[in-house]
Amino acid sequence: MHLAYPAVLSALLFCTGLYGVLARRNAILVLMSVELMLNAVNLNLVAFDVWLSKTAEETLHSGQALTLFTIAIAAAEIGIGLAIVLAVHRNRGTSDIDRLRDTAEGHESEGHETDTPATETGAEKAEATA
Repeated sequence: MHLAYPAVLSALLFCTGLYGVLARRNAILVLMSVELMLNAVNLNLVAFDVWLSKTAEETLHSGQALTLFTIAIAAAEIGIGLAIVLAVHRNRGTSDIDRLRDTAEGHESEGHETDTPATETGAEKAEATA
């Protein structure tokens, strides 16, 4: 098999994952897109390992070893990532990335009225702290 077939498939998978990371608003879908990108890298590692082992006299299979390492890292990443997303969803009620960024920066949500009282004057603040 030619090296071009897995390389093209890997490029398509990586581009699909990159589009998912850039276009999606849901944190879980972004994590799935990152996993897709990591799988594209794994496919490239194995394909180039097979291609290089045909030409080399000694076969070390370093691409396959790196693939196993990448799979272990990806499993840890998805476990920790899902735990963080679930904790944030419990605390804030959403996993929408744009809304989470806005609340982290202190911006008000669009279209929501606040129930905060009018701002206090300097004298009222001094009395409250005394």
